[in-house]
Amino acid sequence: MNSLLRFAGPRQIEVVEVPPVALQPGQARVRTLYSGISAGTEMTAYRGTNPYITSSWDPEVRLFRDGEEQPPVGYPLDGWGYSEVGEVIEIAADGEPAEDSPRIGDVVWGIWGHRSEGILPIENLRGHVLPNSVEPLAASFVRVGAIALNGVLQADLGVGTTVVIYGQGVIGLLATRLAALNGATVIAVDGIESRRERALSWGAAHAFAPSRELGLKVRELTGGAGADVAIELSGNYHALQDAIRAVGADGTVVASGFYQGEAAPLRLGEEFHHNRVQVLASQIGSVPNRLRARWDVPRLQRTVIEAIADGRLDTASLVTHRYSLANAAEAYEMLDTDASAALQVVLEF
Repeated sequence: MNSLLRFAGPRQIEVVEVPPVALQPGQARVRTLYSGISAGTEMTAYRGTNPYITSSWDPEVRLFRDGEEQPPVGYPLDGWGYSEVGEVIEIAADGEPAEDSPRIGDVVWGIWGHRSEGILPIENLRGHVLPNSVEPLAASFVRVGAIALNGVLQADLGVGTTVVIYGQGVIGLLATRLAALNGATVIAVDGIESRRERALSWGAAHAFAPSRELGLKVRELTGGAGADVAIELSGNYHALQDAIRAVGADGTVVASGFYQGEAAPLRLGEEFHHNRVQVLASQIGSVPNRLRARWDVPRLQRTVIEAIADGRLDTASLVTHRYSLANAAEAYEMLDTDASAALQVVLEF
């Protein structure tokens, strides 16, 4: 049987057993080793705030529609998760495999959700074989690493630039490290002291708790100019407003968080208006416009794997908690009620 995680309703976690499915030609069966929990996107499904639960996304017009022809996804939600690592245990070949296709016994990374085994098109796993130098646990960070890298690329950082990065959870810490590797001066912001300390060890020049005065502190550190750019990764509207205040005239804010509900804290008649601040969305479905001729999401992911393999990103050190799939409800409850207790939470199979 294949065990999978189900969001049965808001804050209701079940583990259900489903019969195994025979492979079709061109598919591979992967036995899951690790699956990372996203403390952002997945918690919106756990809490019931994700727009897919109440609305339907129309990919043709790229709008959420309410109460129209396509019903919302709704509960139950099966097999959420997008940071998996596993071993290929069965292949149903469809012709001669490509050179970078997986073989039985290979460890691969990809997206198949919180389930004990995934069935994927072999094509989706091409180039996803894990180098021998990378431990499987570390590879569960490929997708979140790509999200962080996408935001850093959107910010267009380099030597001499100053960036304020809001939110020093897993993705924020990865963004801090990547920004520092790009030569930027990083000012990290988080309300949790241990995360600020980790940010300093990962390359931040300064780390502060959120405050109304932070905009002034940033200007003191930048000779009055303000930051060149801010990256907001917490998904908190208060932080997004603070990011707008932190950048200087004609500065840029990269909004990488998954924001929920009404944006009451935003004050768009103040610094946003008077400093001509540009707010750009960064979302893992695509790369920044100016880079699309050379970059795509697979390249983001390959870059993260290469940085893990050569030691530039010590992702495994970010894992603070491991749970079996059977105890997944405890993991989500902990993230919901005491998020400060954890960085990366991983399900083990």
